[in-house]
Amino acid sequence: MIKIFKATTVNQEILESVNFLLPQLSQSAKSIQIDQLNNIINSECTSLIFAKDEEKIIGMLSFVAYQIPTGKKAWVEDVVVHKSARGKGVGKLLMNFALEIADQVDAKSIDLTSRPSRETANKLYQSMGYEIRETNVYRYGLN
Repeated sequence: MIKIFKATTVNQEILESVNFLLPQLSQSAKSIQIDQLNNIINSECTSLIFAKDEEKIIGMLSFVAYQIPTGKKAWVEDVVVHKSARGKGVGKLLMNFALEIADQVDAKSIDLTSRPSRETANKLYQSMGYEIRETNVYRYGLN
């Protein structure tokens, strides 16, 4: 059975799991330190959501909620499921939990991006009702 939970405290298991999952998300992802993880978990805007089987954490996502003049919005980032657990519905469980949080914080919408090469992830998002937006995504690199 898969348990989905929001991290409320920092511990070694969560730190090791994040650092284990990050390279499966992006080859350029760097390990984080315990103080960085603590800042994320204690943030008013950001929630780290995890999926755990009977033994270990097998997936995560970052959920961000923020207030702007046009309303409360939410953003999902860093969705990753351990390669051994893919195809078992873990991603959908994580995304459904994010929807629950968005409802709790009264967000108007949830946005996310996904590279076209992540075909399975894109199919999941579309099957859950996420729609491709006609927009450009821009990035200005700072570091």
